[in-house]
Amino acid sequence: MSSDDVRTVRAGKHTVEVHRPDKVLFPGGDGAKEYTKGDLVAYYRSVAPFMLPHLRGRPLMLERHPDGLAGPRFMQKNTPDSYPEWIHRVEVTKEGGTVCHTVCDDTATLLYLADQASLTLHRWLSRAGSVERPDRMVFDLDPAGDDFEAVREAARLLGELLDELRLPSALMTTGSRGLHVIVPLDGRHDFDEVREFAKDVADALVAGHPEQLTTAARKKDRGDRLYLDVQRNGYAQTAVAPFTVRAKPGAPVATPMSWAQLDDPGLDARRWTVADAVEQARTDPWAGILARGRALGPARRRLNALMSS
Repeated sequence: MSSDDVRTVRAGKHTVEVHRPDKVLFPGGDGAKEYTKGDLVAYYRSVAPFMLPHLRGRPLMLERHPDGLAGPRFMQKNTPDSYPEWIHRVEVTKEGGTVCHTVCDDTATLLYLADQASLTLHRWLSRAGSVERPDRMVFDLDPAGDDFEAVREAARLLGELLDELRLPSALMTTGSRGLHVIVPLDGRHDFDEVREFAKDVADALVAGHPEQLTTAARKKDRGDRLYLDVQRNGYAQTAVAPFTVRAKPGAPVATPMSWAQLDDPGLDARRWTVADAVEQARTDPWAGILARGRALGPARRRLNALMSS
């Protein structure tokens, strides 16, 4: 490989080599803009100050596309031995053994992963040192088709219910088709407790809006209803990280947003891309929300009271 095919980027104490920066990862066409590996690295370098707080200490699953969108995809859990020693790792248990996940604690690691064509970072909802007790609960609003109005309405309904339960919540585009609603927790509950609570919240919402919403796991049972997916709230499950790029034409980004932005008529799941997600990040749409982690006991009592009334 010639020197023209390698660019070095300094990040903190480390220098990261970017190989073939002009390689196209996101082809253009049909209204989508073309983006190269160099563009991906530049985006992650710019968004790092806003993204790293959502990554630090969390095991990652990496979605890699070495030849871009046009080539094969593979999901990487185990950290290869070839990764630099300065990249942090955490070993977690799985059925029949362990997995050594990559942890992204600094900008250099983020850029190294971008060079590896890790387009999308999927994070655990818990942290190293307390992997069995999540500090995030996630509701994935997954529409049956491309009807974003259904997503918008489901988000409003869920947000109102969480407000009644006095649980803070944050909203994020997925960069794909739907939205994520994220609730900060205090880390006292295990995954089974959190998933059971999330399921009961979803069931309560479906009971009030059975023609619009469903918790049916099988697509054939959903019809045209929006799927309230709570399955990410399980041990070793992951959710796309805030500000991560999605493997879609035009390089859309999973982007935090404010509840007020839900009323924006121009909003959809791919509203922000690598071209403007950093501008949205600078508005700090989740200001103060994620620091308000809650225990679920009081919310459980309120939910029970609502369901019995």
